[in-house]
Amino acid sequence: GNIISFGLFMSPVPTFVSIWKAKSVQDFKPDPYIATLLNCAVWSFYGMPYVSEDNILVLTINAFGLCLELFYILMFLIYSTREQRKKIMLVVLGEIIFVALLVTLLMTLVHTPKKRKLIVGPICIVFNIIMYASPLTVMRLVIQTKSVKYMPFLLSFTNFANGIAWTVYAILKWDPFVVVINY
Repeated sequence: GNIISFGLFMSPVPTFVSIWKAKSVQDFKPDPYIATLLNCAVWSFYGMPYVSEDNILVLTINAFGLCLELFYILMFLIYSTREQRKKIMLVVLGEIIFVALLVTLLMTLVHTPKKRKLIVGPICIVFNIIMYASPLTVMRLVIQTKSVKYMPFLLSFTNFANGIAWTVYAILKWDPFVVVINY
């Protein structure tokens, strides 16, 4: 699961090389990277021993993904217009506030890992669905231009392979929250 997830997180590299060379985000949208940032943040929290015991693989790959998504978003901030930067920063700020509140409330009000897992698990499922759906925000552009340039195949393929790998992992370990989202 972690190897394919690593590939998933690295799959946008050609997109960002293109952005860097053009010194512009062109028509690429930040939505998938912003959604993945939040997804990785909540799954990193889920993987912590005080939420989900013995889930180090979930923690490590999502912590890596969190760092990489921050880098991708930084690239968007550098090469976006002022208006685009403001929108991106507002959404990311909202995500930071949400995660900080989630962690603070659960760590102070919910006192056992089992109960925390029952709360964080469904939240992770919701944000995982949002992450997987976020590339679809570019579908209108794909239809208008009749080109998949802005919807990279590698990202779509690694999303599919990632779901299969994590389903197998979750079945073997029997983690219903990981199974549900990847099935």
